[in-house]
Amino acid sequence: MLSIFILPSVNVIFLATIKCLAHSLHNRDNNEKNLFPTKLDKERIMKQTLKTIIRNVKSINGNSLAEFATTTALMATLAATAAPKLSEMSEGTKAEKSMNEIDKILTQARNHYQTTADEEGRGRFPGQEKFDVAVGDYTAEVDLINDINGGLTAFTDDNLDKWRSVFGVSNSAAEVPEGCGVINDEDRGHSGNGNSHNDDYADDPDQYLGHNEWKNLFAGNTLASKYQDGHFAYAVIAGSGSGLDAEPPVLYVIDVENPSEFNNVIEP
Repeated sequence: MLSIFILPSVNVIFLATIKCLAHSLHNRDNNEKNLFPTKLDKERIMKQTLKTIIRNVKSINGNSLAEFATTTALMATLAATAAPKLSEMSEGTKAEKSMNEIDKILTQARNHYQTTADEEGRGRFPGQEKFDVAVGDYTAEVDLINDINGGLTAFTDDNLDKWRSVFGVSNSAAEVPEGCGVINDEDRGHSGNGNSHNDDYADDPDQYLGHNEWKNLFAGNTLASKYQDGHFAYAVIAGSGSGLDAEPPVLYVIDVENPSEFNNVIEP
């Protein structure tokens, strides 16, 4: 029991002595190293310098390869997510442009109607010989409305042959798409009531054709659909009656890209 007790005590004393000696040597080294640097001091200084350099390098801001890869992946994800939205925006822009062009056509039609009402005694739309003559092959407005509401959704639909081109099917600025049934207005008749407006057309009866009258309204210019398979067409439901019982004609304008979505109407 005594030996067990003494041995640990000797060990404790020995370790304490070694610690004190080490502390003393350390203090002496600290006091003398500035005056007489040893090889160990030089190594210590070199190590400290290297540590400082490494620490400074690590502190420099920049993009690592991992950060670059992460950024690239995020950009790819954003691009994939945004592409459909951008496509929708593009389609929305074309749709808005198409409707704006249809509104311009209707504005000129309204002006033409008012002008002919003043000059000819009753208003009409381009292509009409008189207010009670149809342009296109619709005899009843309900049939036209039914087609727009469900039957006409593409430029190749059958009933588009009942419609007439606004600016001409062979107009280089806005040709009708291949496979579309829209045709030109070919009726060269006119009311011919002898006023100056009609006299201006007398030497060129082709000017009474709908697409030619439309181009005259736009000073020879053409409005083209923003869609690859688009084209502006129109139909006029004939007016009827006389005097106070007269019913005015009704004008419908469509873009053949999708008539059920792109259409508008004017009824004086």
